Amino acid sequence: MLILKEIKHRKFNFIMGLVGMIAIVSLVVAFYTMTRATQKETIRLTRDMGFNVRIIPGETDINQFWADGYSNLSMSQEVVDKLVDQKSVNYAHLTASLHKRVLFRGKDVVLSGISSEEREPSGAKKSKMIFAIEKDKVYLGYSIANQFNIKEGDVIKVLEQDFEVSKTLAESGSDEDIRIYFNLKSLQELINMEGQINEVMAINCMCSTKNGDPLGELRTELQKIAPEAEVLMKNSVADAREKQRKMTDKYFAFLFPIILIICALWLGSVTMTNVKERTSEIGVMRAIGFTSWKISKQFFLRALLIGLFGAIIGFAIGTIVSYQIGPSIFSVAKTYIKPNYIMLLLAVVIGPLFAALSSLLPVLWAVNRDSAELLKE
Repeated sequence: MLILKEIKHRKFNFIMGLVGMIAIVSLVVAFYTMTRATQKETIRLTRDMGFNVRIIPGETDINQFWADGYSNLSMSQEVVDKLVDQKSVNYAHLTASLHKRVLFRGKDVVLSGISSEEREPSGAKKSKMIFAIEKDKVYLGYSIANQFNIKEGDVIKVLEQDFEVSKTLAESGSDEDIRIYFNLKSLQELINMEGQINEVMAINCMCSTKNGDPLGELRTELQKIAPEAEVLMKNSVADAREKQRKMTDKYFAFLFPIILIICALWLGSVTMTNVKERTSEIGVMRAIGFTSWKISKQFFLRALLIGLFGAIIGFAIGTIVSYQIGPSIFSVAKTYIKPNYIMLLLAVVIGPLFAALSSLLPVLWAVNRDSAELLKE
C-alpha cells in the first residue's frame, strides 16, 4: 500500500507523531488511573475515621447526649429494618448499638453492645468497619485493661455475669478507652433491654447534594421512614471526604484539556511537516488527476495508524507507570491501581479520531492549493 511505503520512507516523521500520541494516552491513562485509586483510598481512609452519622431516639436531650456520649433513651431495633427496606436512603454500614454507663470495680465505664451485622440499604457487599464479638465474650478498652491489669483470655464479672476477655484494644485517646464492648444481643440480655437500642451508627454516602445540605436531606428522609428517630452527622468527616473527592476531580478536569491541546498542536505540527515534505508529491498527484479526497485519505490513514498504535502502546505504558510510580507520587496503595480496560477501548476508538482531527487543518491547507503552485515549489 502507498501509505505503508510513505511511512517507511519518512519513518522519523511517523515516529515523532507516534511519540506524541503515546505521550498523551500514557499521561491520561496514568493520571486517570491514579486519580481513581486515590479517591478509593481516600474513601477507605475517611471510612476508617469512623461512622459520621448517628441515628438516635428523637426525644433525646441533646445536652445529655453530648455530655454522656450516648442517649439515655431507647428505640426498637426494628428501626434498622425500616432504613434497610427503604432503598432510597443514603446510608451505608448501618450498625445497631446499645450503650449504658455502669460501675466496674469502682470505676465509671460504658458498656457498648455492637451488632455483629452491618446492614446495607443498597444491598452491596462491603468490607466491615466493626469487629464481630462472640456471645459471652467482650473487648476491653485500653484504660480499663491497663488500670486493672486485665489480659486477653481473662474472665471478668460484669453486672454479676462472667465474660471472657477476647481482646484488649489499643489506646485511642477517646472515651472508647473506658468502654467494654459486647455482642449486642449479649448486652441486651444483660441489662434486660431485649430488642432495644439507643443508636444506629452509619456512614453518609451523599455528601454532594443539589442544595448543598446533605444533613437536611438525610433528616427529611428519616422523618418519612422512622419519625421516632433523629439523625446527627459529623460534618467535619463528611466535608473532608467530599473536599478530597472534588479536589481530585478538579485537578483532572484542569489538566486533561491542557494535555489534549498540547498533543493536538504536536500532532498538527508533525502533519504539517509531513505535508511540506510531500509538496511536490501532492502536486504530481493533483496533476495526474487525484482528487482532493484521495490525497487527503493518505494523510488521514497515516493519522489513524498513529492514533491506533499510540493508543495501544500508550495504554500499556500509562498502566505500568501508574502501578510502578504512582504510589511514590500519590498516597495510594497498589491494590487500588488496576488496568482499566474500558479506557483501553475508549483510547482505541477516540485516539485515531483525535489524531485525524489534529491533522485536519494541515491536510486542508495542502489539498486546497493549486497544483501548478505546488509543482513550482
